[in-house]
Amino acid sequence: MSTVVMNNVVSLDGFIADLHDDPGPLFEWYFNGDRTLAAQDMDDPAPGGLRVSQTSYDYVRPVWDSIGSMVIGRHLFDITNGWEGRPPAGDHVVVVSHRPRPEGWHPEASYHFVDDVTAAIATARELAGERTVSVAAGDVGGQALALGLVDEVAMDVVPVVFGTGKRYFGSVETQHLLDDPEVVIQGDRVLHLRFKVRGPRT
Repeated sequence: MSTVVMNNVVSLDGFIADLHDDPGPLFEWYFNGDRTLAAQDMDDPAPGGLRVSQTSYDYVRPVWDSIGSMVIGRHLFDITNGWEGRPPAGDHVVVVSHRPRPEGWHPEASYHFVDDVTAAIATARELAGERTVSVAAGDVGGQALALGLVDEVAMDVVPVVFGTGKRYFGSVETQHLLDDPEVVIQGDRVLHLRFKVRGPRT
């Protein structure tokens, strides 16, 4: 069965973007290295594309390659316009939304609109097969964690303090215990961390 991993770039104080959905310096490490990192939705990593340190490349490339499906919220879908129907990683995207696919929007794209987080994870698992299900952090990721549907939490921690913004774990209020990090990799202006989830604290 596939592993469900909640992941995102995050500030030291736990935010994935400011209140206006601007990630600010959180993505700068994607452009400060000399190793080209081609995202799946890019035909050609032209000059100015993603270029990370070798250390980050060695971690990120196999992580991206392992993804079979993604689960995102409707807000992220709307902000990115669903990456124009081309998943940045994996072959399928499951969108948690009470609204259907926009009329006429890339009918060929393997995007599935599901109105329930539990059903979305189940759909993504089926689509991913033995590959990883990547759940975007934020409200949807937080809901999946609270429901006990997340196996691991992956964070690319950037040394910046936002103060306010969109929280990595959304509106999760219950304490959840994680194991000690099984991945601790220091890149250039980013720290890659990965934890297995124990479950809610009782």
